[in-house]
Amino acid sequence: MELRFTRHAQEKFQVLKRHAVLISQEQVEQTVIRPTLIDRSRLPLLIAQGSLDPGHVLRVVYRVERQTKVIITFYPGRKKQYEI
Repeated sequence: MELRFTRHAQEKFQVLKRHAVLISQEQVEQTVIRPTLIDRSRLPLLIAQGSLDPGHVLRVVYRVERQTKVIITFYPGRKKQYEI
């Protein structure tokens, strides 16, 4: 399945960088491709979650359009807040 970033998602890399949070495009893509958890509570949006470090997760919000996963936004979070 193809991955596509919205303009907002593309701009998010620079927004986080200004706050000294460095997340790569590859990290975002790998979280969508191989998530440790998929949150379906906001359907039709899906939230893929993967580990960033021992205390943090990366959450990636996306939707599926035909054969493309459209990445809308992403953000880091504390594991204790998001892990079940």
